[in-house]
Amino acid sequence: MYGPPASGKDTITAALAELDFRYAPFTRLKIGSGRTTGYRMGTLEQLNELEARGDVIYRNDRYGNIYVVDRPGLEQAMDGGRIPVVHLGQVAGLEQMTARFPAHWTRILLWCSRETTALRSPLRGDTDTEARLAAWDATQADLTAHPQTQWELRVNTDETSPGEAAKKIAALVRAAAPSS
Repeated sequence: MYGPPASGKDTITAALAELDFRYAPFTRLKIGSGRTTGYRMGTLEQLNELEARGDVIYRNDRYGNIYVVDRPGLEQAMDGGRIPVVHLGQVAGLEQMTARFPAHWTRILLWCSRETTALRSPLRGDTDTEARLAAWDATQADLTAHPQTQWELRVNTDETSPGEAAKKIAALVRAAAPSS
């Protein structure tokens, strides 16, 4: 899932998990401080080891922290037929996922207005709403810079409930799943 801060990535992922237990949020490795919920906290030494082995799929430095999508983490997240839901806010991350980790990826664009991000951010406990709005601006610029990016589904979360979005995503994933 790709989208700006407060576009509903966590909420829709939770709704997906309610529909089907196989959906699970991918917990990115985070090196830094601040919010720890939803992350595997790591060290610079761990990051250096992953980079040395070529196991960093995508790295993003934002909010004074380092966020990593790593090969061992993705492999573990797919154990037992689970479907990892990876949250990204950069098109480069989507491109790296597709190129560096072969799997059947479904690209979902979640969108909300900047005003909605400004309203939702403090409600979800963010203490850095201005930084989240700057990230919203960066996401808008990222989309503008990459008009060729293909999305299997676009969801405006200003207009679509999390449950409805989850149903649309689950139906799309079922329809696109390779036959066994």
